[in-house]
Amino acid sequence: MIVHLVDGTYELFRHYYAVPRRKDADGREVGAVRGVVQSLLGLVTGGATHIGVATDHVIESFRNRLWPGYKTGDGIEPDLRSQFPLLEEALTAAGFVVWPMVEYEADDALAAAAEAAARDPRVEQVVICSPDKDLAQCVRGRRVVQLNRRTRAVLDEQGVVAKYGVPPASIPDWLALVGDAADGYPGLRGWGPKSAAAVLAKFGHLERIPADVRE
Repeated sequence: MIVHLVDGTYELFRHYYAVPRRKDADGREVGAVRGVVQSLLGLVTGGATHIGVATDHVIESFRNRLWPGYKTGDGIEPDLRSQFPLLEEALTAAGFVVWPMVEYEADDALAAAAEAAARDPRVEQVVICSPDKDLAQCVRGRRVVQLNRRTRAVLDEQGVVAKYGVPPASIPDWLALVGDAADGYPGLRGWGPKSAAAVLAKFGHLERIPADVRE
């Protein structure tokens, strides 16, 4: 079997800005939810048999206690925010397995599910349906791959190296050096994607970088 793991929060944002607005009988905005459900039903029609969807039931997580500038729900349009719980309800009603995250994030659920599924001998391949850079660390050969459903681009382990300059195991270190504006944390001054990739390609992890190189 092939297991598809879908980032429901990303899909909701993507459809909110891509599809026409639509109100239900009670006047609630539901256009993005309709778009996500239709998209995932299309995944089923295309042959997918085992699908799990992770959502951010709330945007904030334990990481907000670790870094004050970490992403929050501030600035999310009310018509989009109101569809978060509705999406979980609609996907569950449609028969999808849904993991609503509160203390952790959707990415955490996807990473944990990918690890568990990859250990199952019945699973031929795990497809993580999200373009999030964080999840590139979960890629393993061609057994666990990352799929951008918008562009249809698939990243296996060689693809991760080609895109970021480092293997999946070094992605957390690479992000720590270059930062991630989407998550609200900066990189280290003087470290760009190319320099970080060059150093990590040699040393692998931050802890192994000699002090004179770090400086």
